[in-house]
Amino acid sequence: MARNNHPEETVQLILDVAFRLFMEKGYEHTSIQDILDQLGGLSKGAIYHHFKSKEDILTAVIDRMTAKSNQLLADIRDRLDLTGKEKLKMIFKESISRPIQDDIFTIAPDFHNNPKLLFSLLHETIEEAAPGYILPILKQGISDGSIETDYPEQLAELLLLAANVWMNPMIFDSTVEESCWKFMVFDRMLKGFGLDIVDEEVLKRLQELTALYQENKS
Repeated sequence: MARNNHPEETVQLILDVAFRLFMEKGYEHTSIQDILDQLGGLSKGAIYHHFKSKEDILTAVIDRMTAKSNQLLADIRDRLDLTGKEKLKMIFKESISRPIQDDIFTIAPDFHNNPKLLFSLLHETIEEAAPGYILPILKQGISDGSIETDYPEQLAELLLLAANVWMNPMIFDSTVEESCWKFMVFDRMLKGFGLDIVDEEVLKRLQELTALYQENKS
């Protein structure tokens, strides 16, 4: 393969190769050299010109993977025919149900060995996802009477920290049974806020993803 002199094409080539290797070998078992070996003549400097580390490559891969499904979540947020509570239930269900989650749990980075990735997840949860998706829905719910809270900003952060971090088996290496127990606590917490928004379908999907992570981790 000839050297690609077009920067955007080079980036896409690196991401294509990295995604394929991450899916085949897992993130932890793929090295920069593995990626380089599949780039057909590109130098290591070409990779580091665009990405400072393997973590940056993974972040870019996941951003590209989730771009389309994130638009689906934005479409739910912006719908005019649903109450805030109905939107919150739908966005939780769609977020965990989207097929791209299978690929993410197959790649399965080990957050214990990658504090940079963990910080990136925390930052995205608090600085982007909570204010960008959940907070507008909570504010609408307060306005239409379907949600009651005096602290929408804090509740938005709490909901996503619990869902994206505490219940994430990739962070705490949870078993399927442990994920089920966490879901039960999460469900009860939500109901304490008057939010009956998760159900057995969400639990089943969480168990599937946890099992997929445990399978690919080994």
